[in-house]
Amino acid sequence: MSNINLIDSFQEFKDFKNIDRPTVISVLEEVFRSMIRRRFGTDENCDVIVNPDNGDLEIWRTRVVVEDEFSEDDDLEIELAEARKVDADLEVGDDFIEEITLESFGRRAILAARQTLVSKVLELEKDEIFKKYKDRVGELVTGEVYQIWKKETLVLDDDGNELILPKTEQIPADYFKKGDSIRAVVHKVDMMNASPKIIISRTAPEFLHRLFELEVPEIFDGLITIKKIVREPGERAKVAVESYDDRIDPVGACVGMKGSRIHGIVRELRNENIDVINFTNNTSLYITRALSPAKISSIKLDEEEKRAEVYLQSDQVSLAIGRGGHNIKLAGKLTGYEIDVYRESDESDEDVDIEEFSDEIESWILDEFKRVGLDTARSVLALNVDELIKRTDLEEQTIIDVIQIFKSEFE
Repeated sequence: MSNINLIDSFQEFKDFKNIDRPTVISVLEEVFRSMIRRRFGTDENCDVIVNPDNGDLEIWRTRVVVEDEFSEDDDLEIELAEARKVDADLEVGDDFIEEITLESFGRRAILAARQTLVSKVLELEKDEIFKKYKDRVGELVTGEVYQIWKKETLVLDDDGNELILPKTEQIPADYFKKGDSIRAVVHKVDMMNASPKIIISRTAPEFLHRLFELEVPEIFDGLITIKKIVREPGERAKVAVESYDDRIDPVGACVGMKGSRIHGIVRELRNENIDVINFTNNTSLYITRALSPAKISSIKLDEEEKRAEVYLQSDQVSLAIGRGGHNIKLAGKLTGYEIDVYRESDESDEDVDIEEFSDEIESWILDEFKRVGLDTARSVLALNVDELIKRTDLEEQTIIDVIQIFKSEFE
């Protein structure tokens, strides 16, 4: 009996990364049944046996023995005289069983089958990769940097699957070289040109969420819940946490003794500032906490418009707004309120809304100040020129001219 070892014959199938052996065996069987149908017209009377342990193949064909010259279909029947050349004891009506060797199909048929097999297994592998990662969206993955291009980085996971880290999903301070280990979350999985495209991200809020789960056991165990995360990747992040156990301080647990827990996360995020705050349903208190580290004097809420007027001492205005306006922007995203910052003053220290200068200053300039939370003349004057240049997209001379106009109002 001549068996053909498929694993030795088809080198492509020695190292399957994503397909289990039973699936591969079923594909092999279907490919060879297709070969049988092309040669004999049917595979109904053929048994294809594949040994899943060593890849051996056996093909057995059964035909019914009929009287000489009475065969109506040579693929299903065999005449008595011909059958007795193999087994002299056969009678009419008996089953004639013979082994079909792979070599008997011919070199061309074998090469065609080989090509079909390669194609089918590659398709299966792509489908398996797609299904595997489609179910892992939002999960943390670790890979090795394989190639770096201008707009994206190619990362290989532990199984050698290709993951794409676009430049837009990298933290601005990220710098990688080939061979570096990298952590990210699965962001999006699509099929493009019949191949899975797996996009990973280091800027998504889910990435920070997964890092907290790694560093803070109470979050992983469900004792502390992360209610919301907002980020300006590489700059600042705000994380609202809540504990259902009064004995656990959620903020303290997340930060750790002397910052031990949060330091690892900050390093992973390239020194991104992380504010961990206690979630509360008290909107005023929530906004106050969200604007940390600034100290708020008072708040006026407009529930319908989802706006909050926040009043602070002059030395707290810059803290509330933050570098580049990140603090106030993230506080707004975290709470869902549009936050307007005002410098607190007494009656003798009046302030003027910058809208009242619309006759002297172009509206787009005023809008740029309001965009970073500077709604009054004194809130602008509380900051120096360099700080205003950093926070707004205005030219230095434009800012100097505006300051002169505002100053003249209080002289």
